[in-house]
Amino acid sequence: MSALPPPKAIDEIDGIDHERFHRQVRQAGQPVVLRGLVAHWPAVAAARQGDQAFVDYLNSCGATRPVTAIAAEPGEEGRFFYNRKMTGFNFVKAQGGLSDFLADLLRAKESERPPAMAVQSEIIPEVMPAFGNANRLDLLPDVDARIWLGNRIRVAPHYDLKENVACDVAGRRRFTLFPPDQLANMYPGPFEHTPAGTPVSMVDPGAPDLDRYPRFAEAWRHARQATLEPGDALYIPYMWWHGVDSLEPVSVLVNYWWSDVPEGIGGPYDALLHALFAYRHLPPAQRAVWRRMVDHYVFEAEGDPAAHLPPHAHGILGAPNPGLFQQMRAILRQVFDTR
Repeated sequence: MSALPPPKAIDEIDGIDHERFHRQVRQAGQPVVLRGLVAHWPAVAAARQGDQAFVDYLNSCGATRPVTAIAAEPGEEGRFFYNRKMTGFNFVKAQGGLSDFLADLLRAKESERPPAMAVQSEIIPEVMPAFGNANRLDLLPDVDARIWLGNRIRVAPHYDLKENVACDVAGRRRFTLFPPDQLANMYPGPFEHTPAGTPVSMVDPGAPDLDRYPRFAEAWRHARQATLEPGDALYIPYMWWHGVDSLEPVSVLVNYWWSDVPEGIGGPYDALLHALFAYRHLPPAQRAVWRRMVDHYVFEAEGDPAAHLPPHAHGILGAPNPGLFQQMRAILRQVFDTR
């Protein structure tokens, strides 16, 4: 185990509006703390009155369906992760009423060593429409909000396939972010099963084992960190790694995931999985050829690969539009149907 120095603080701004957020913050492609962004929310006001008042507020919103909760033994120290043998996870999952989970959360608060408990990524318009109607984010009016509730838990660093605005509603949360170019230094876990949807870092940032994961020290040099108070928010750019520590016995986050991509486009993560299937086990010389092909056609390393063709002959190399994506899907279906 090795101690590392505190990481650099994430830049902060306040007084953000819709235009400045989309024109300045997002275009910069860097994480930003948005202090006080949702301080006016009724949910934040309820949280400031205490945990019981906040739970009463959530219950008054009238959950419309059961939620999925996870829990880990006290010995896991709040960290949701793999089990010791990496044959599964260190937590169990169950469904139940939101009011029951909130009651359990308040009871756990009285324990010296409570289990780690969380309800994660429930879509607010589906679970608590009244909450969503009363607590809205003007920056992203057309994005469905998701809610995360729990106690003192630790979420392993991972990346999302979308941009994200994370709004702290109750309790404090500490975010530690790493840029996408630190992928190799994060020591990602397996694709096949993961506690976060995409591969998580195998390194525990709270107690990094640098003998086992020496390159993490380089990732840490690029890390940025911020602690959110209720009413604050954080912009997390596309595919930035982020680990999250909830610091209070009652902690609630509302987040907004979205992606500005052409309608009908394929999934990049799906393409990565297929690339592993198609390229990774080729002989080295063949892999080098296909790397050049992908650089040329996909990443346009030498410019537009269709520039020398007349527009009517661009085919699937043409400008993005729903018809083109539909044509590409048809080609791919034909390919897979013949294999």
